[in-house]
Formats: sequence, C-alpha cells, structure tokens
Amino acid sequence: MAKARIAPSILSADFSNLSRDIGLVEDAGAEFIHVDVMDGHFVPNLTIGIPVIKSLRKITSLTLDVHLMISNPDAMVSSYIDAGADIITVQYEASCHLHRTLDEIRKNGVKAARAINPHAPVHLLEEVAPYCDMILIMSVNPGFGGQAFIDSSLEKIRKARRLLNSCNPRGLIEVDGGIKIDNIAEVADAGADILVAGSAVFGGEDPASEFRRMDSVLLKQAGL
Repeated sequence: MAKARIAPSILSADFSNLSRDIGLVEDAGAEFIHVDVMDGHFVPNLTIGIPVIKSLRKITSLTLDVHLMISNPDAMVSSYIDAGADIITVQYEASCHLHRTLDEIRKNGVKAARAINPHAPVHLLEEVAPYCDMILIMSVNPGFGGQAFIDSSLEKIRKARRLLNSCNPRGLIEVDGGIKIDNIAEVADAGADILVAGSAVFGGEDPASEFRRMDSVLLKQAGL
C-alpha cells in the first residue's frame, strides 16, 4: 500500500522564525507545509493571511497546503492563488457556491479541496466529491492547535474513503487535528493519505527528529 504523508502545520511553529522551522522539516523529508488561515470570525482565532503566504512561497518549494477557515472564501480564493498556494481547502460550512469555488481554484492550476467539521456527516461530500482533488476531515473542532483527536473521526475517514473510491479514486483524504505518533498509523489505516501534524512536530525541541519518528511509523504501517 502507498505510504501516507505528513503535512507539518505551521500553526504550532515558531512564528518568529518560520524559515528555520520550515527548513528543518524540509530537510527531514517533508513534502507539504500546512497553512491554517483563520479570520477570527468563522473560527475563534486569528492567524495569518496573504502576505505571509507570499513570504512562505519565497522561502520554500514545498507544497503549500492552505486551509481557509474563513467566512466568504469565495471572494478570497483568487488572492490565495496569486499568493502561491498549491492546494486550497475551503470549508463546506463557509462556502455558498462550492462548485463555482472549486472550479475557480482548479482552472488556475491549483488543487481544490473541501473540508468538513466534526459535526458534519460524510454524505455532505457526495455532490462535490468528484470535483475535489482532496477531502479534509477535521478531527478536532477548528480554531486552535493541540486538541485531542475525536475518535469518531476514524469511521468518517473510512466512509470518505469508500465515497472517493466509488466516484473519484484519485482523490486524496487529509486528516487534521490531534494527530500524534501514537495514533498516526491507525488514522492512515482508516484511509488517510495526508496527516496534518502541528504540535506533534513543532511542539518539541527538535521538529526534524519528531517528523522522522512519525514518518518511520508510516513507513512501517505501509510495509516499506
């Protein structure tokens, strides 16, 4: 089976030295950097926006996996495309015209993804799953890092995997929230392709070492 991959989330990195922290996980083998954009309205936290993503694009060639946890993302996706995002995820709960938004993202050569929060059932993905490059399952309530994984998310991942297998086999499943070294194999086994890890990677003194430890678990889980 294919090995799942880790997307270190800079939500838990040192914001005063993002270049260093990103460089550490890049040297350790990371392919993605997960960027949580929060507006203080859709979620109760305020993080970063377009200027920071433009700066990140200048310092790394890694895939910038940008998750828009903002109100009215339809009006903003073009700005995040221009800023250098490689993947843009919009929330089901925040987008009024999701088909149009996904089409706008994809026609500009950026991968389009849709996220659902813990309360949302998988069947809400059915109508747009064929048009998504990726589905993001939130395994915590969005807004803050360091939360505990919601165990019922495992069954949601399995359901999402079955849905994609039926209508979009090339679609990826990303899982974000509470991913730690002690549950990463179980989450991957449920069907996740990309695992977002914030505090588990950047919360320690040696992010590169933590990334490698988690990645080694995924290698073993995949039989590699």
